[in-house]
Amino acid sequence: MTGAIIKSTLAYASGPSTAPLLGDTIGADLDRTVAAYPDRDALVECASGRRWTYAQFADEVNAVALGLLELGVKTGDRVGIWAPNCAEWSFVQYATAKIGAILVNINPAYRVHELEFVLNQAGIRTLVAAPAFKTSDYAAMIEDVRPKCEALTDVVLLGRDSWNDLLGTGRTGDPARLTEIAEGLSADDPINIQYTSGTTGFPKGATLSHHNILNNGFFVGELCGYDEEDRICVPVPFYHCFGMVMGNLAATSHGSCIVIPAPAFDPTATLQAVAAERCTSLYGVPTMFIAELSDPSFETYDLSSLRTGIMAGSPCPVEVMKQVIERMGMTEVAICYGMTETSPVSTQTRAGDSVDRRVSTVGTVHPHLEIKIVDPESGVTVQRGVPGEFCTRGYSVMLGYWDEPEKTAEAIDKARWMHTGDIAVMDADGYVQITGRIKDMVIRGGENVYPREIEEFLYTHPDILDAQVIGAPDEKYGEELMAWIRLRPGAEPITDESLREFCTGRLAHYKIPRYVYLVDEFPMTVTGKIRKVQMREESLDILGLSQL
Repeated sequence: MTGAIIKSTLAYASGPSTAPLLGDTIGADLDRTVAAYPDRDALVECASGRRWTYAQFADEVNAVALGLLELGVKTGDRVGIWAPNCAEWSFVQYATAKIGAILVNINPAYRVHELEFVLNQAGIRTLVAAPAFKTSDYAAMIEDVRPKCEALTDVVLLGRDSWNDLLGTGRTGDPARLTEIAEGLSADDPINIQYTSGTTGFPKGATLSHHNILNNGFFVGELCGYDEEDRICVPVPFYHCFGMVMGNLAATSHGSCIVIPAPAFDPTATLQAVAAERCTSLYGVPTMFIAELSDPSFETYDLSSLRTGIMAGSPCPVEVMKQVIERMGMTEVAICYGMTETSPVSTQTRAGDSVDRRVSTVGTVHPHLEIKIVDPESGVTVQRGVPGEFCTRGYSVMLGYWDEPEKTAEAIDKARWMHTGDIAVMDADGYVQITGRIKDMVIRGGENVYPREIEEFLYTHPDILDAQVIGAPDEKYGEELMAWIRLRPGAEPITDESLREFCTGRLAHYKIPRYVYLVDEFPMTVTGKIRKVQMREESLDILGLSQL
């Protein structure tokens, strides 16, 4: 019996794929790539001028792996990595995967209090760290907390004797040990703990498996069309999924080259790296692309090698996306959406999507995943076109929060759906638009206001470079809107009155910001996400509303 397939009107979609999921461990996948492309570039570190072919990269990874074994690291042990982007970060990432140790990413911005918490919460046995970076004396902070961390037995400082000894020992080790260990590893083993930046209390450790992150990196690369000819510029931090999964694992699962422009984001260094290394792909959060586009030397760089890239981490302003396509030549640039707990990507735009799709949505469901939009109160799937909470299910959902079953149960329901806390709308064709966080939604006089909509409108103001909208307490309406604004260089200051005049007749009255606050920069996480929680706290003092 045949008949037409009736298209569902529910906000649910699943990701069909002709490419199967990878069943390998990260180490096995790397070995296969090395065998296929031994002489192709695997990694370039622009700051030092160092570069490695895949064969040379594998030698370094295996040396670090064998060195860790000599230190006594065993399968399942936690190995911390605390450093800015550098080649050694990548070596440790793949070395720990080869021996089944769990890599714990530590935010380079952490200080003593946070470091102590992560070392103890994850039970880190061995810590690999940069001695220092910028104003952070990592070595001194480690010595400060070491007596309070019972599990910590070894500290290895990059560039110091301890690192050189580890490498030296590893280079004389027996590679057969790695083969033997590999035979006992499963793709479902936990391999990585990434701490999510908690807005209240301490961060939670999202625990991810080989299967989680290898497949997510692979399918990000598949949708970007990567092969062994691609060269991916990765200015986003390795300690975050954006760098180590969407960057490193997407590259090594396709034989592509990883290009590290600088230890931390620098717009000029990034542009230099793209031009010098003829990168075909460039990553970044919107604020990074804004910085690159406004770099005084932008026009001097030949970016003609670029064809694709990824913009993710926070919502992308329409005008920024258009400039990335037109001025940087990234005609196939993709928007990705996800979270650390989902390895991270759940939706992605495709190269064949129209520019409108790529500037107004975060794409459609990723291969082999399911997504749905639900009513935040009832949990029932809503109709397409109706806003609700974005949920995802499938291979990418984390194993859980490390040693926190209660918090895991709050995030992942009994049917294994991960609840993101993001407000989203799915259209008739399955494209998803993220309209904000449930906790960021402003309720003004009973009207639900989504800051993203207002921010997009403010970008059309000729003098506004960037804008973020938050809610401020108000006795009459409950909340009023406040716009934090970065002006273009040389622009005249914008006042509450002039912004209201610009918005009147173009936005509903309840969507017009009451307050304007001009800033040079926004409070951000290291990954470039805007910290609206901090903005709301500071606004209370700025506006004299602490009593409310």
